[in-house]
Amino acid sequence: MKTPLVTRKGYLKLKQELDQLWREERPEITRKVTWAASLGDRSENADYQYNKKKLREIDRRVRYLRKCLEHLKVVDYNPQQEGKVFFGAWVEIENDAGTVMEFRLVGYDEIFGRKDYISIDSPMARALVGKAQDDEVEVKTEAGSKLWWINRIWYDNTDRL
Repeated sequence: MKTPLVTRKGYLKLKQELDQLWREERPEITRKVTWAASLGDRSENADYQYNKKKLREIDRRVRYLRKCLEHLKVVDYNPQQEGKVFFGAWVEIENDAGTVMEFRLVGYDEIFGRKDYISIDSPMARALVGKAQDDEVEVKTEAGSKLWWINRIWYDNTDRL
């Protein structure tokens, strides 16, 4: 089960996507479906079939976003978070092999399309929460356990409104 948290920036992005789909894309595709349907035989009408499918995809995403936005809890930055890893933190970690990773802990609905975001529900995020800079963290996954050290923690100033 995913934790229903989202950053302020993530919430606004999801809301913007919903508005875009509902106010712009859906009306345009609906016009195309109506036009294609007026041409007659729908069974062999590629425009009709394609746009009808696209309309179903938009409607499915709109339903998901509406339900999602209704249940998500926006987590704003709090100065008490400084120095420790919590939701919304950017973290730089390193292992014994010298592999360095940098990412942000965010809600599940924010990770798509971003290689530098990880879900708060991931094993890595769960191991890091509450830890401080220079702490050693053991991350347990299906592939086994690995040790990481926290090099740096910071919070995004652009998320604050």
